[in-house]
Amino acid sequence: MLRLFGRFSIVLLLATSILNAQSFEDFKKSNAKSFKKYKDSRDSTFNKYLKEQWEAYNVYKGTPLYSKPKPRSISPAEPKQIKSVGPKVSIIIKRVEPVKEKVTTPKVKKKTTPVQEPKKDIVITKIKPIIVQEKKDEMPPRDIAFNYFGSELGFDISDGLKQAKFYPQNQKGIRNFFDNAASSDYKNLISEIKSISKSMKLNDWGVYLLVLDISKKVHMNHDNANLLSWFIFNKLGYAVKVGLAKNRVVLMHYSNKIIYSTPNYKFSNKKFYVVSKYSKSSVGRLYSYKQDYPDAKKPLDLSLKTLPNLSKDIRKKTLSFEENGKTYKVTFDYNQNLIDFMATYPQADYETYFNSPLETMTYNSIARDLKKYVDGKKAGDAMNFVLHFVQKSFKYERDNQQFGREKVMFANETLYFNKSDCEDRAILFSYLIKELFGVGVVGVKYKDHMATALYVPMSGDSIKAGQRKLVLADPTYINASIGQSMPKYKSIIPDSFVVVKG
Repeated sequence: MLRLFGRFSIVLLLATSILNAQSFEDFKKSNAKSFKKYKDSRDSTFNKYLKEQWEAYNVYKGTPLYSKPKPRSISPAEPKQIKSVGPKVSIIIKRVEPVKEKVTTPKVKKKTTPVQEPKKDIVITKIKPIIVQEKKDEMPPRDIAFNYFGSELGFDISDGLKQAKFYPQNQKGIRNFFDNAASSDYKNLISEIKSISKSMKLNDWGVYLLVLDISKKVHMNHDNANLLSWFIFNKLGYAVKVGLAKNRVVLMHYSNKIIYSTPNYKFSNKKFYVVSKYSKSSVGRLYSYKQDYPDAKKPLDLSLKTLPNLSKDIRKKTLSFEENGKTYKVTFDYNQNLIDFMATYPQADYETYFNSPLETMTYNSIARDLKKYVDGKKAGDAMNFVLHFVQKSFKYERDNQQFGREKVMFANETLYFNKSDCEDRAILFSYLIKELFGVGVVGVKYKDHMATALYVPMSGDSIKAGQRKLVLADPTYINASIGQSMPKYKSIIPDSFVVVKG
């Protein structure tokens, strides 16, 4: 080097080294100064937790839904005439405001591709508040924009959140990311997330997806995106932890209900689930901290008591089935954006599915067609007709064959897909029987099967739930009437019951 460049090179090299050293010191001082500018007093306390020695936590394997595999196939029942009981029925259609969005009715394919997330063909943006406007001159472009189940959303992101990085790739790197994020102007983003979540009636799962979409748009790097999600969730009040497994960032959500087939970790007897690993390979051992972010105690609640207010992408589908030599058809409208939203769900508890509503326009479509067939019939005959509608309108196939994993479907999804298994039909039937006839119903779970039971004064196979005697109705046992149980389960005591709220 000396021979090639001479003394001038040595002087230049020394000067550059001094400059770089000064720059690095300035960088450290600048960062240390910015870390003191927390916008929230809780962050100083939490920063101390992040500096403490982390502990190792062992993973718990996700709990399966069934202790035994479901039947590969189910043989039809011998048709049995039931005694006609009850008053004559007249189905009432729910009131609903007319849909203002553009309606599309593409042809429904006879064979549905067994994918978790159906492809979206049409996008319509009508939900408010929508951050991205249709006319570009009405509002300057936002820092990030993306499509959220048919709605174009946009957000401004502070420089501190953009520049926060997971470096070095260890515990200190997580603290560095937190310090940058906590000292940034993040409050407007949190406020906008809350506002949009309220406007779109998002449940916790909807908020989870929204935060993930934002984080992935801000940071292409997976670890940085996970850390931004962690920071946002804590600021929204959710109990969420991060851990390190092989120097990769792992996000864990607290849930006081089981999220099935999902790896989880215990912190002070609380289970934190790695939702991103639902029905996938396990994470293994990781390192994390035991303290919670101050006042962030909210569990991830997967219940879907109210459907999200998503943009409408309306499609039509017709189901048909035979009864006493006659073909009956039921045509209904559904929102493709809602189907896509439901396809993202991890495996929640059965109460979530049995107590989730059917979209009103979908229910009304079905109720109008069923009304033509059952109005004027006695209640027992009408309910039996609805049972046969659910039994015969779909092909039986287990979830592992259809989706490659266990997947309980919401009632909307069961109608959408051409194939389904026992619990999917039980969920759909229980909702229809409750709404059409006002009948009390419970889900009846066995080790490898799901049926329903009705609180009706009818004869036949029955079970006792508490002090009540209920008559069995199996939506998977084709041709079976109310009061007919599969021979296999007649002498078996159910594992549990799922309460369907009235």
